[in-house]
Amino acid sequence: MIKGSIVALITPMTETGAIDYNGLEQLIDFHLNEHTDGLLILGTTGESPTLTQEEEEEILRTTVKKVAGRLPVIAGAGTNATAETCRKVQRFAELGADQVLVITPYYNKTSEAGLLAHFKTIADASPVPIILYHVPARTGLRLPIRVVEQLAKHSMIIGIKEASGDMSYTMEVARFVNESFVLYSGNDDLTLPILSVGGIGVISVWANIQPKIVHELVHDFNEGRLGAAKEKQLGALPVINALFSETNPIPVKSAMNILGLPAGPLRLPLVSLDEKQIKQLTVLLKQKGVYGQ
Repeated sequence: MIKGSIVALITPMTETGAIDYNGLEQLIDFHLNEHTDGLLILGTTGESPTLTQEEEEEILRTTVKKVAGRLPVIAGAGTNATAETCRKVQRFAELGADQVLVITPYYNKTSEAGLLAHFKTIADASPVPIILYHVPARTGLRLPIRVVEQLAKHSMIIGIKEASGDMSYTMEVARFVNESFVLYSGNDDLTLPILSVGGIGVISVWANIQPKIVHELVHDFNEGRLGAAKEKQLGALPVINALFSETNPIPVKSAMNILGLPAGPLRLPLVSLDEKQIKQLTVLLKQKGVYGQ
């Protein structure tokens, strides 16, 4: 189980829209130096809906080779087709992913029985541990608590990224946390509250720009420095809110470009912040000590 800050890594791109593999390696070095505890690639923040199968596999190969065992690598493998997700999970395991993240199926919006069958089929087929990803704002589908309770018993399902933004729901999920099923915050603004009910870390967009602080926040809490953890969480709220002022990863890629980190443009249908928004974000990053740190 990965404790701490797992960055939901962006996919850096060149000005022509190609994958910037050199930039990806630079970002991995950045996170190694800043004490990030794990890498999640090919997720929502990594613009996975616009990546080809060949690009996904090359991103994973590059990441695994560059990391060289120094950090756990999680690959986003979820789709709304069970058979395709099984194929991805098995392929990503072959390419060296330590774990996979599997989102609730979207658009076709199955029943409760279908959700159970979907995740159990994938888990039965998976050679590596699975983290569930619950983000109903993206998928239009809420994962019933009864389903989470059943899935938490599967030996290959080791946790959940809880990104509903609903603390009442999250506390219900927390009742199933044990040594073999863990809880990760999927909302940067709720990391500390989720840690307080049994979470062991965060899968973080914010960590793309301030990885050391996110790492320290979680470890402060885990080591009993509650005041320090609270100060970091509350102090970061203006920056976190700015990172979600538009659809993720639009603002975080803009922030990274402002900070001189490899990010580059987005792929359509996502478009960059306008000039006024970029100026506002730059001012905020300077005010909060992020720019030039």
